[in-house]
This record gives sequence, structure tokens and C-alpha cells, in this order.
Amino acid sequence: MDAPTPEGLEELLSMPASVARPLARLRSAWQRWFLWVLLAALVLALVGTVVWLAGRHEVQQVQEQLDRDTLDAVADLRGGLQRNAQSLRALNVGPQNLAQWEERAGELLRGHREWVRLEWRDAAMRVVASADTPYRAPAFERAARNSVEQSDVTMSCASARKLSSAAYSPSHFVALSEGGGLEVVEMCLELDKGGYLVAAYSLRDTLIELVTPSLRRGQEVALVEVDGTRLAAVGAQRRSGTRVFSSLQPVDLPGLAMMMRIDGWRAEPDLFPNVLTGLVTFISIALVSVLVLLARDTKRRIKAERGLADSLAFRKAMEDSVITGLRARDLQGRITYVNPAFCKMVGFSAEELAGSDITNAPYWPTELAPEYRQRQAERLAGGDTPPPEGFESIFMRKDGHRFPVMIFEAPLINAQKVQTGWMSAFVDMSEQRRAEELSRATQERLQASARLATVGEMASLLSHELTQPLAAISSYANGSLNLLEQGEGPHDATRDVQARGDLQMALARIAEQASRAGRVIRSVHDFVRRRERTRESAPAHELFEAVLPLVQLQARKLGVRIDLDIEPALPPVQCDRTLVEQVLLNLARNGMQSMDTPQVTQRVLYLRAARAPGSKIVSAEARRWVEFSVADLGLGIDPEVAERLFTPFFTTRIDGMGLGLSLCRTVVEQHGGVLAYEPYRPHGTIFRFTLPAASPRP
Repeated sequence: MDAPTPEGLEELLSMPASVARPLARLRSAWQRWFLWVLLAALVLALVGTVVWLAGRHEVQQVQEQLDRDTLDAVADLRGGLQRNAQSLRALNVGPQNLAQWEERAGELLRGHREWVRLEWRDAAMRVVASADTPYRAPAFERAARNSVEQSDVTMSCASARKLSSAAYSPSHFVALSEGGGLEVVEMCLELDKGGYLVAAYSLRDTLIELVTPSLRRGQEVALVEVDGTRLAAVGAQRRSGTRVFSSLQPVDLPGLAMMMRIDGWRAEPDLFPNVLTGLVTFISIALVSVLVLLARDTKRRIKAERGLADSLAFRKAMEDSVITGLRARDLQGRITYVNPAFCKMVGFSAEELAGSDITNAPYWPTELAPEYRQRQAERLAGGDTPPPEGFESIFMRKDGHRFPVMIFEAPLINAQKVQTGWMSAFVDMSEQRRAEELSRATQERLQASARLATVGEMASLLSHELTQPLAAISSYANGSLNLLEQGEGPHDATRDVQARGDLQMALARIAEQASRAGRVIRSVHDFVRRRERTRESAPAHELFEAVLPLVQLQARKLGVRIDLDIEPALPPVQCDRTLVEQVLLNLARNGMQSMDTPQVTQRVLYLRAARAPGSKIVSAEARRWVEFSVADLGLGIDPEVAERLFTPFFTTRIDGMGLGLSLCRTVVEQHGGVLAYEPYRPHGTIFRFTLPAASPRP
């Protein structure tokens, strides 16, 4: 109840009590009735709205069901016409005379009440044979039809010829002799052997036979023209006191524009009794249900919040335990989150990094900061997408120590599928780089061990090879001394000239044999000593010349002939000379040892260098390859040995280490090439490996 205004209060106070009290009660009662009327009006409006919406919903449901029935009826009609066309096409299959055709046509007509007449026409549209339905009197005379009907049939046959399928003529009325008539549509079908097959459909019988019978219960199905003219109709008649529901759908047939209309009769929806009671009861139940649902929802929310807190705690523990650094930043480049691993990695605390600008990070090296800043600016602008496999960079700890990191970045997407920033993962690569250096040093020691083992095996051959030049040097030196002793006697000009020539020849032989011994020792020294890995441009003949003295030592002992073939104008290769020379020496020694058996009578070792297949004709920008091959005429490789041929420390020799072929493949693959082997014809084995050709100098 509203409080009285000062003016009203003064007026009531000035009135007598016998008059003021009834007026106050009247005003209070009027206010209560007004509120009740307003509430009743709202309830009635609510009930009326609900009833109206229910009626609208029912009407909509009926109309939608009628539309679906119409679409199904159209589909049934089109499917039936298509099946009829297939049946008619089979009518003229195979050789037959007119009597046989009329007999088969009669059988088809007895099974299809929708057909009125079947005609077989030639290419000039003349009727060759015809058959009428047995269920009614003939609708067409055997004489020629009128010009309108003939033109419609001709046009439908022309359409059938163009479409290579059945075509239909416009509907027309055919009067019957006993009275009345039929609305007829004629279908024309081109025959494979020439001519046409014309079938006349009764529209009313077509609806009866081809449309689903259940659609006609309480409905009227009709075929109408585009302008609404009814052609044929079947089904129930409209009852009084009913409401009409109509649905109209086109029937798309070649050459025929026609619509299918279905009218449904339905009584007006009845109102159920005690609408207000039912509505109040429903609303009361709904209110209680809402309260129950709210209580359950509150319980679920509390449970979800607890689960979310547990999930956040689990994620926090997981992020604190991983050794991978995590960093999140927004679209403006500000750091929004870092995990303890990242803080430990760079030496800065989370408070020092939170909110800082990524384009001026404190853990960037000073000399690389401009490059990093430009890269981050391009990424924030959307012009640079980080590779999925990550990229390597250099970071600086708080104490100034620099270390390599591998960075993986991905967009940070929220629940609304909107990017809010970037998430980055960092892996400290210091230990991995240290392990790689240790592995590289270990590999170098293994290669040095393999070279030393090779030198040990060549010690006996080297002593034998040096015996010859040293014996020759001794012989020539003794001869020179004898010539000098002979020169102490009486001098003869002719004899002095001859002695001087012999002495010069002896000294030249001494120098030649000494140089030969020096080359042998120098080759072994160059092969054994370790050097830094530097790749340079090396011609193929220089690589072979570096190992030939060592190869020939063993070749002379085993009676092996060396056949060297280098393709003319072969480009140099980009390689580490020492490692490639070791590969050539290992493959050559293996080839000669495979021929050290009594079964091998012809011992030849073939050394080849040529352009790799497929790279002999290349463009200036294409990468070229040079193929080296070492072939022997030994007994080949057994299948059991081939499976473990490149396995480290696997060998078939008693005094072997099993590192030769394994190191050879490692060296070739480090240069980007491939080491492979295959049988050599007529017998033996050939090893091939490829090296990249050096880029031509400008």
C-alpha cells in the first residue's frame, strides 16, 4: 500500500473519523482487486498464449507432415514412371513380329492399369503396331489422331531422342465413346533399333496405381497444371467442419510441367478441460523442478570447481617438475607466464620476467638482440610462422653465460577458438651438444684405431717394399765408390768421361730409390696422423694417387692387378680428404683380401670414378654427384654375412676388428652420400659410394 502524500494526509486529518476510515478501506480494497485483476489478466494472457502457441504448433506439425507426404508421393510417382520406362524398353528387345509384339504388349497392359494404349512407331512417326488396355473401351481409334495430339507426340519423341531417355507430352483430354473422358499424358521412348515406343497414361489411374495408397486416407491427391487447373484427383472428399491443409510440389518430368497437390482435412484442435488448473499444476511442478535442478547444478558447480582446483594443482606440479622451459606471451609480446624450469634455465625469477616485453628480453645476447627483435616483430605481426620441428637459438643466463636452446612455438588458443598469444617450449641443448662432441671425439679415436690397425697389418708389407729401394741404394752407392777408386789411377779422357756418366747415373738411381722409399713412408704417415676435419675440393685422381702406394704394397704380395679408370672432365668432390682416402683404402684392401683364395685364378681390382647415374645432364642449379666404385673378382658375399655386413665389430677375419665397413658407411653418410654393394659380373662384389661434387668457382 502506497504511503499518503502530505496533502492527502492533511485532507484525511481534516475529515471526520467516520468518513476517513471508510475511504481508506475502499482505497486498500481497490488496490488489492487491481492487483488480483492484473494477476488474472496475466494468467489469462499466459494461458491464451500457451493455447495459441499449441494450436500453431499443431498446425505447423500437420503442415510439415503433409509436405513430407507430398514429397514422398512425388518420389513414388517419379520412381514408378521410371520403372515403367524400363519395362517398356524391354518390350522391343530381341527379334519379333507384329503378332508377338502385340501379345507381349497385352501382357504388359494387363499388369499396368495406368496405361491406356501402347504404340510402336517407326522413325517417321507412323504407327507400326498398337495395343489397348483390356480394362476399358479403346480410348483411341485406329485411324490417325488429330493434328494437336500428333504434334504433341512428335515433340515428345524429339525430346526423347535428344535426352536419350523418356519424354512426356502435355496432358490432353480424350473423350470416350460411352461418355465422359480421360486426361491423358503420353510418354515417348526412343528404341535402340530405331523407332519409338509411345505409352498413353491415364492421369487418374496413374495416381491410383503409382502413388502410395496410405496417402489417400483422409487426403485428396491431385495433379494440377502450373496455373492451378486440376487434371485428375483421387482420395477422400472434404468433410464439413474441417480445416483444409494443402501442399503443392512440382513433378519434374521431361517435356511436362505439372504439379502434385495434396489436400488434407483435419478438425480444429480441441481445448483440453481445466486449462488453468493444468497450467498452474504444470507451473508449480516446473518451479519445484527448477529448484531441484538449481540445487543439483550448484552441487555440480562445487564439484566442478573442486575438480578444476585439483586439475590446476596437478598441472602446476607437472609444470614445476618438467625440465622443459615454458613461456607464454600475449599478442602484444608481453610475457604472461613462465615455469620454474625456464627461470632456472635463464637465471631470472618469475617476478623479473612477468610483464616484460618479449622484444627486449633480458636473456638475449647483446650481439644477437637486434636479430631476435626483428624476428619477434615479424612473428607478432603474423608474417613469420614458427616451424613445427622447432628452431635453434642462443640464450644468455643472468651471469652472462651463453647456451644453445631448441625452441618450439605454437599458437595459444582459448576455449572460444580465438588466439590470445603464443606458447613456447625451450630445451637446453648444452648436454646434447656436449654428448655430440664426445661422440665425435670417440668416432675419431675409433677411426684412428682403425688406421693404426691397418698400418700394423701393412708393417710386414712395408718392410718388404722398402727392402728393394734400400738394396738398390746400397748397390748404386757401392758402385759409385768403386768408380771413385778407379779414378785415382792414371787419367784417360775417354775413360774419365765414361766414369763420370756412370757416376751420374748411379747417383740418379740412388735419388730415385730414396724418393720411392720416402713416398711409401709419407703415405703411411699421412694416413695415420690425425687432422682437423676440413672439407675441400679434391679431384678424384688425387684421392686415388694418395692411396695407390699403400694399395700396391698388398697388391704385389697377393698378385693382384690394379685397374684404375677415371672419367674425363670429372668434377672435383667436396670432402674430407683423409676420411675419403681411408674409405678407398678399406674397400680396396677388402676387395684384394676377398681374392686371396685358391679358387680365384684371375685377380683384378677395378677402381672407378664417374658421374653418378642420373646426374650426367643437369642444370647449373642442380646438385651433382660423383660415384666411386671398387670391384673385385672374388667369391662374393654370403647371404648370412650380408645381413651383418655393416654391423660394428662384426668380421669374418681372425685378425680383423670389424670397424672397416661400419666406419666407411658413416663417413659416406656424413658427406651426404650413400654406400651400397651388389654382385659383380661375372663374379665378385662391387662397392659403390657417392660424394657431392664441388660447386664450380665463379
